[in-house]
Amino acid sequence: MMHARFAAIGVAFGFALSRTGFSSWERTHAMFTLRDLHLVFAFAMAVGLLAVGWLAVQAFSREKPEWAPRNIHRGTVLGSVLFGTGWAISGACPSVALVQLGEGQLGAAFTLAGIFVGNYAYATARERWLHWNTGSCVDD
Repeated sequence: MMHARFAAIGVAFGFALSRTGFSSWERTHAMFTLRDLHLVFAFAMAVGLLAVGWLAVQAFSREKPEWAPRNIHRGTVLGSVLFGTGWAISGACPSVALVQLGEGQLGAAFTLAGIFVGNYAYATARERWLHWNTGSCVDD
């Protein structure tokens, strides 16, 4: 039953991403070139909603959750640049690539393949050559 709930939430999230235009390469490109701020405002609204939600969780939880910031390491900047470049080229972040695939945009399969290949390549490079501490639970 819980899987059905998670699937329903995922479908609703995907529908919202599709309807707001996040699955459109043209809209994403217009956002990155600052020709259309529709998605920028959608991001800002999502961050504001998340902040209100976080405050509500803190106010009404029996155990007060704490936010633990992650360490920034040498790979953060490079990873951010690569992520942003991939997003600008493909017009999709990982969740949007799934939405695009659900919409029948078969080019999203290449984006998803790139995501998996990139993660594998990073894990391999980090293990063999980089050896930096990312501060994640994987390092424990």
